Amino acid sequence: MAKLDKNNQSEQIILGLDPGTSVMGYGLISVKGQQLKLLQFGVIHLSKYSTHELKLKKIFDRVISLIDDFNPDEVALEAPFYGKNVQSMLKLGRAQGVSMAAALSREIPITEYAPKKVKQSVTSNGNASKEQVANMLMTLLKIKEMPKLLDATDALAVAVCHHFQKGGSEKAGPKSWKAFVGENPRRVK
Repeated sequence: MAKLDKNNQSEQIILGLDPGTSVMGYGLISVKGQQLKLLQFGVIHLSKYSTHELKLKKIFDRVISLIDDFNPDEVALEAPFYGKNVQSMLKLGRAQGVSMAAALSREIPITEYAPKKVKQSVTSNGNASKEQVANMLMTLLKIKEMPKLLDATDALAVAVCHHFQKGGSEKAGPKSWKAFVGENPRRVK
């Protein structure tokens, strides 16, 4: 449930997750009225852990920690994409399940979005690259520096997508990738 700030303005916090078994992205945004504000984003490095079970425990613990620190109203996850490697899909599904279990243990509603839906929502192009998504988020959320690992911006994109899908305002930035490039020629390589 949305919280009220000191000015009695409603605030909703959304945790976006991009589950992975080597690197997992997370992003938190605050929504007040029509304003989106970046709270935190980053990655959980998992490749240093020796077993899949230990990786799953670290995912659960970190998601619980984020929930306890930021008290999000909702969690949005990127849904699995279908690949050819069954073992990779199984491991990714477990990572998603553990993330969901962490949110459910705190009774936080969860919504899943297909990768194409996330890209479409954020950039107006369902086939946008990770870099295009990151650049659009830099504009929307006033991020000053491109993160090294785009799993973090992927997770932020899921949170922003969730806001837009719930009837949030139109994007504050450019309406399309073409408009973004026109307004930001130096930021496109």
